[in-house]
This record gives sequence, structure tokens and C-alpha cells, in this order.
Amino acid sequence: MMKEAKILVVDDEQNLRLLISEELEELGYKVETVSNAEEALKRIESDDFDLATIDIEMPGMNGIELAGILRQKYPALRIILLTAYSHYKYDLASWAADAYVVKSTDLTELKETVKKLLQM
Repeated sequence: MMKEAKILVVDDEQNLRLLISEELEELGYKVETVSNAEEALKRIESDDFDLATIDIEMPGMNGIELAGILRQKYPALRIILLTAYSHYKYDLASWAADAYVVKSTDLTELKETVKKLLQM
């Protein structure tokens, strides 16, 4: 890793934000968390992030809408959509993301996906 990559974790579940951020920090990433799409947009406007993990099911703007906005405004940002529901994988709008990971207490797939996307 050339520079410490910065990751934004967007999830309305506090426990999951904490778990994901701890796991990614252990890998050497700088991680910040927000609880909704509106906070994510404000945070990304004021700082440079290399990657964002975004929960799909959130109150207010959902993760697919957020990913679409981020893809247009920040084309270099890597986006991973996270959800408990695998049916979103087939939603055309979710293709705004670079990757799609089904939530699990085992974060191996997420960590491997983050590593792979940041090496691109």
C-alpha cells in the first residue's frame, strides 16, 4: 500500500459501522464512519476518500441512490455496496458500484474486496 487509503463506512447500524471500521483499521486503513447518505455526501465533499462501503437499506436516501450520485461526482472513488439482501445484485442501479458484498459477521469477503479495489 503506497499511502494509507481512506475509507468511508456508511451504515445506519452503529454496531456494524464499528465492526467494519475496526476490521479495516486492523488492515492499516484510515476509516471514518457516518450513519446516512446525507452525512456521507457532506463528509466526502470536505475530504478525499479512496473507497466507500455503503449500506443499501437506510432511512432517507438509500445506498443505491447515494452510489449513483458518488459515481457521477467522484468517478475515481471505489464503491462497495453492502446489504443483507442479495436480490439487489440484479438491480441495474447497483451497477454504479465497483463491488457488491452481502453482509455477514465474517468480514473476509469485504476485506478481500477492499484490498482488491484499492490495488486497481
